[in-house]
Amino acid sequence: MNYNREKDREVFKVAENKVKITVYGAEQICPSCVGAPGSKETYEWLQAAISRKYNHSNIVYEYIDINTKQENETHQSFIERIFEEDLFYPIIFVNEDLVAEGIPTLKPIYKKIEAAMA
Repeated sequence: MNYNREKDREVFKVAENKVKITVYGAEQICPSCVGAPGSKETYEWLQAAISRKYNHSNIVYEYIDINTKQENETHQSFIERIFEEDLFYPIIFVNEDLVAEGIPTLKPIYKKIEAAMA
């Protein structure tokens, strides 16, 4: 799953050998994800899981509330896409690559982190 519009790459870009984890979510659990943890809980879980496996000084985290208007045009555009396409949230990006939607699993996230750090 890729979200690679060229003009949007700057939003996800970080320094060389750094990885940016962006989580789009909401306080209210996704209607299709009943029984799943909330977006904030997933964001915190990801931070804990990733920091146990990788040097956390190379990883930057960002949480975007999809119910709050964003000043950043790329974030706002993607939020609109979430609602238009009824995407499941939380949605997780590693740098500019969309790696999880709804209930995430660590394996594809770790794989993208490792590729980004290589």
